Amino acid sequence: MTMRRLAGVLAVAAVAAVVLTGCGGENWAKKCTTTGNVVECAPDQRPQVEDVTGDLLGGGTYDITQDRGKVVVVNFWGSWCAPCRAEADDLETTYQATKAKGVSFIGVNSRDDKDAAVAFERGRVTYPSIYDFAGKVALKFDVTQTTTPQTLILDRQGRIAVALRAATTHTELRPLVEKIAAEGTG
Repeated sequence: MTMRRLAGVLAVAAVAAVVLTGCGGENWAKKCTTTGNVVECAPDQRPQVEDVTGDLLGGGTYDITQDRGKVVVVNFWGSWCAPCRAEADDLETTYQATKAKGVSFIGVNSRDDKDAAVAFERGRVTYPSIYDFAGKVALKFDVTQTTTPQTLILDRQGRIAVALRAATTHTELRPLVEKIAAEGTG
């Protein structure tokens, strides 16, 4: 194992320890409904996501406030992750099918070599990804379980409405995204 890879594994382990202990706070997901690997939160139980910014793999920066008023799908992935490779086409298909409904997608790449991450994205997805080698951006999303891949669906107010704690498919993800996108529009 290279020193850089070892440092990354140690950094992720430290982040995981903090996340798993919940920083001493309450685990928001316990207030929500969990079915298998899917956690769905009622509007009054949704935790607010604040101050998420990061450097994009393709250059530039991302700030979650630029997507307020949109449903935001956040996918945590790594090029080293076989389930991430398996779900990439489903994520892109769902993105293309829902973006006209006010839905935005952002990836969060972790524990990865930047060149490998860029190569992985090329030709697979058209939405941007934050490069988050150390997992600091993931902490800002207050994820209560550290799995890769994992996908969050934020409502138009920037609150976590759904967490998918495993790889997903188009047939699972799209109805959940459309359900959250339809809130308050009817």
